[in-house]
Amino acid sequence: MTAPTRLNFVCSCEDTMDLDGRAIARGCGGEVRTAEQLCRAQLDRFLAAMGESRPVTVACTQEAPLFAQEAEETGFRHPLDFVNVREHAGWSAEGRDAGPKMAGLLAGAAVPMGDTPLVALESKGVALILGRDAAALEAARALMDRLDVTVLLTGEAEVQPLRRAEFPVAKGRARAATGWLGAFSVTVDGYAAPSPSSRSAYAWGPEKNGATSRCDLILDLSGGTPLFPTHELRQGYLRAAPGDATALTRAIAAAGELVGTFDKPRFVSFDAGLCAHSRNRRTGCTRCLDLCPTGAITPSGKDHVEVSAEICAGCGACAAVCPTGAITYALPSADALARRMRAMLLGFREAGGRDAVVLFHDEGHGEALLDALSRHGDGLPARVLPLKVNEVSQLDLSLLAGAFAWGAAGVRLLLPSRRPHGTEGVFRNLGYLQTALEGLGLGGARATAIETDDPFTLGEVLRDTRLLRATWEADPFLPLGAPREVMRQAFRALDAATGARHPVIPMEEKAPFGLARVEVSGCTLCLACTMVCPTGALTANPEHPQLRFLEDACVQCGLCAATCPEKVITLEPRLDLRPEASRIAVVKEEEPFHCLRCAKPFGMKSSIERVKSKLVASGHWMFQDPARLRALELCEDCRVVEATENALDPYAAAERPPSRTTEDYLREAERAKRLN
Repeated sequence: MTAPTRLNFVCSCEDTMDLDGRAIARGCGGEVRTAEQLCRAQLDRFLAAMGESRPVTVACTQEAPLFAQEAEETGFRHPLDFVNVREHAGWSAEGRDAGPKMAGLLAGAAVPMGDTPLVALESKGVALILGRDAAALEAARALMDRLDVTVLLTGEAEVQPLRRAEFPVAKGRARAATGWLGAFSVTVDGYAAPSPSSRSAYAWGPEKNGATSRCDLILDLSGGTPLFPTHELRQGYLRAAPGDATALTRAIAAAGELVGTFDKPRFVSFDAGLCAHSRNRRTGCTRCLDLCPTGAITPSGKDHVEVSAEICAGCGACAAVCPTGAITYALPSADALARRMRAMLLGFREAGGRDAVVLFHDEGHGEALLDALSRHGDGLPARVLPLKVNEVSQLDLSLLAGAFAWGAAGVRLLLPSRRPHGTEGVFRNLGYLQTALEGLGLGGARATAIETDDPFTLGEVLRDTRLLRATWEADPFLPLGAPREVMRQAFRALDAATGARHPVIPMEEKAPFGLARVEVSGCTLCLACTMVCPTGALTANPEHPQLRFLEDACVQCGLCAATCPEKVITLEPRLDLRPEASRIAVVKEEEPFHCLRCAKPFGMKSSIERVKSKLVASGHWMFQDPARLRALELCEDCRVVEATENALDPYAAAERPPSRTTEDYLREAERAKRLN
């Protein structure tokens, strides 16, 4: 059954912007109906569409609450989406040319983003207030009717005791803390209870180190070092500087609201089976651990990391750099975001647009700048397509590379002038992307960040992108599979479209793709590397002594190099777009040894010959008998049969040499030292 055609309402907002209905219809992927005042005088047109039983997109976000309310009252049960074409396209000095952009925005809005996964945090209102003076007691009085408060004073200032012990007061210094809203644990040194006879100032009893306080939230007024890295992102940990009355008032008000159950987004999805952190107690990939600003990611003690959804603040740095796709962003998913961007770019191109520049931005910072630019400046250029994400720092290489494969001439990331936490990963990705594009012959500043808080500066920088040209044809491939697979698809599509002829592009350190180069002469085919490789890039052949390598699967985690006993493996970051990179290559192979009794292949001929020669040369007492030496040339089954038939008693060999002890070696070393 064919899905009903989507209906797109596009309003000129009282003729304050031009509408190119034909261009919009060519690229938006559905029927287009225009209006001049859809939210007021022509609301009946919208209401009539509610009975047509098909998805609807309204090109207006300002009046979205009104349209949603009216749709609910009519019992409308189909998808109803909204997109901003006024501030993002129509209100612009280039508004007359914005028809293709509007088509692209409408096409992208039709792609569903999916539900947001949630994690529940429960707070019963048990609050620990850290302070150094009477301000902590005043804060506790303000909160005692709403929270179960305890005050912990540092003891550095004299504080007049409470006339009535309305809440617990103690002395101590919070040394460390773990947890999140509803589950904090604070370690306290110098803990002491107040003396009941305290008169003008608290007198304290015996001190104890290492005491533990468990609470649901922490109000830190001590002025000391914060208990958490990037403490402003730790939900349930509130902090105000001593003496800052305004900050104190805000913190007290916020603390009073932290009672009950709170749903926070589960920002990332984690598949432990794909994690390349460690194998056999050897550490490999630490990209997410190195970048997480909140400490939400920790080693698990197994072969993978652990991600605390309760602590995670959603910057997405981990998802941006995870080479295997073990961590992916979930708000929305990378797959949904890629499909929306693809629809937007292809719709823009279908409507006649060319040389698009994708502008990634967030809600809090980016939307405000775009709104100000459209209302007080020249607005966005007609070929700049804004795409809102939860955090700009979440963008992985599959999304950035996909933009170019789907026809974008450039990519810009809009960030505040003061870089937020967790952006190092996305800047690393921009570097990888720029290197790859240059290797494909697409030089110029095609992928950069715009770090500004000024809308007019933003407008000037975006106008400078007019020189960027997409000189290749867009590839409409679907973003199927994990982000790494989509990234490979995108780069190979660009390779084909630009005629770069399958280049091998050297990349920067920590790039998530490359070669595990094996010095073949030193490799003994022990295959230790194959047992720790988390992605199957290095594999063995169960039928033949052979080491094989698949470059497309290598994530440059380094576990193979760390594990190799001969230390003959080195990593070479590079992007290999040749067909060979997607095929398994034999790195080293040797002739197997055939059992002298049954002719079954086992082991390697060179290894067995090497062991035999060493045993003979050393005169090992167990292998002076040729029959015993022959046992090394038999497979595991025939060796048992041979030992039984020939009565090979391991204890009946020549007399063993006397055992050597540590004292023997020490005496020999001392003797040699004297002789020298």
